[in-house]
Amino acid sequence: MSLPSRLAEVSRLSLAATALVCLAIVGASPPPSVRGGAGEAVSLTVPGSDPSNRGEPGRWAWPAPSPHVIVREFVAPATAYSAGHRGIDVGAAEGAEVTAPEAGTVHFAGVVVDRPVVSIRHADGLVSSFEPVDPLVSEGDIVARGQQIGTLEAGHCAAPCLHLGARLDGAYVSPLLYLTGIPRAVLLPTRPLE
Repeated sequence: MSLPSRLAEVSRLSLAATALVCLAIVGASPPPSVRGGAGEAVSLTVPGSDPSNRGEPGRWAWPAPSPHVIVREFVAPATAYSAGHRGIDVGAAEGAEVTAPEAGTVHFAGVVVDRPVVSIRHADGLVSSFEPVDPLVSEGDIVARGQQIGTLEAGHCAAPCLHLGARLDGAYVSPLLYLTGIPRAVLLPTRPLE
């Protein structure tokens, strides 16, 4: 499936999930086309979120030491060239060890414009990126989960922070989808299903 088709499918499923949540809030039953039969639960799966699929959620280790304070959240751009924040900023001390969230191969280690950046290509089509990080690795190096890849430098945020980005097949996605220790939201019915 092409990237535009996958994004359209994610948008369609997001709209369907939003509609179901709104119906649950107002206490209405969903239409038969989205209801399971005779009390069955309806399940929506976003492409790439199935643990048997690429990009398994909740499996990356945090690349910066605790506490994991999100200074700035991911903001998806409307188009590939629109403004947005293509990652998250995690508060961390200057000089902190930055580690690989998952095993992979160093895709890039060097300077982009005026910032040192490290990118790691993982086996499942994901690429993680880190800035501003003084690299201890070189392009082509194989890294293990939790292995130090560099040290955090100042310069990305007003207070020191690590910018963590994630791309799936070239499209930016929120790294929070892949980090461990984040409880997933679960919507529970407020009344029995009919």
